Amino acid sequence: MRFSKRISIAIILGVVGLAFLNFAPPEGREIMQKSRDASKLEGMEAISTLRIYDAKGRERVRQTSMASKLFDSGVTEKRIIRFLSPAEVKGTGILIYDYDERNDDMWIYMPALRKTRRIISNEKSKSFMGSEFSNADMSAPSLEDFDYTVTGSETIRGTDCWIVEVIPVNEDIMDRMGYDRQLAWIGKQDFVFRKAEYYDEDDELFKQMISSDVRQMDKSGKKYIATRMEMSNMQNGRKSVMTIDEIQYNPDVKEEYFTLGYLERL
Repeated sequence: MRFSKRISIAIILGVVGLAFLNFAPPEGREIMQKSRDASKLEGMEAISTLRIYDAKGRERVRQTSMASKLFDSGVTEKRIIRFLSPAEVKGTGILIYDYDERNDDMWIYMPALRKTRRIISNEKSKSFMGSEFSNADMSAPSLEDFDYTVTGSETIRGTDCWIVEVIPVNEDIMDRMGYDRQLAWIGKQDFVFRKAEYYDEDDELFKQMISSDVRQMDKSGKKYIATRMEMSNMQNGRKSVMTIDEIQYNPDVKEEYFTLGYLERL
């Protein structure tokens, strides 16, 4: 009888242990890797609108076209963004090579100067075309540049999310990214960013991003895209809203789009 009780206790403890393992949260880095993978499409083309609001609510509107494609067996994502309007930015183009394990490469073409220049590391934290988005927001940073901690979970607009604290591993990366700490709310099912908060060197909240209108792009690969992103500056009252108006999954996007020669083509 004592032997049976011991077996019963062992079974109960084993079941409890298995339940704990099944429901234990994944590691922060694992969540971030899955988030990156979930947004990687073999290829796509899109038309987007960027609305920029100053502290008084005055609006500037810019329209862009974008294309992306995976290279090197998915290790590298190349992306080109070209401004279609208004006239003062029409023709401006940005080419991005987004790598998994090292810093991205980024170039900008300015038609007024007929010149392409590389965007260097210390410019990544600067404003993207006058918006509250930064140049760094246009690409996914190397996972090696940060430490990750799962701090809890929360439901954001009906979506159950992990909350992951993201901290750059050194001051150079903090300067390049433009923040000292980030909190990221990432959907537990689709691994899409639903919300992000950015904190400065005084640990004061200075920017907040809200993503919404998530669309599943590739059912077989479980790929998702948030088609609306709103970045608000909590310290100066400005905000910018980027919406994807048209998007098409297209693995056959032409490779020539992702070259400096094509970037400079008017």
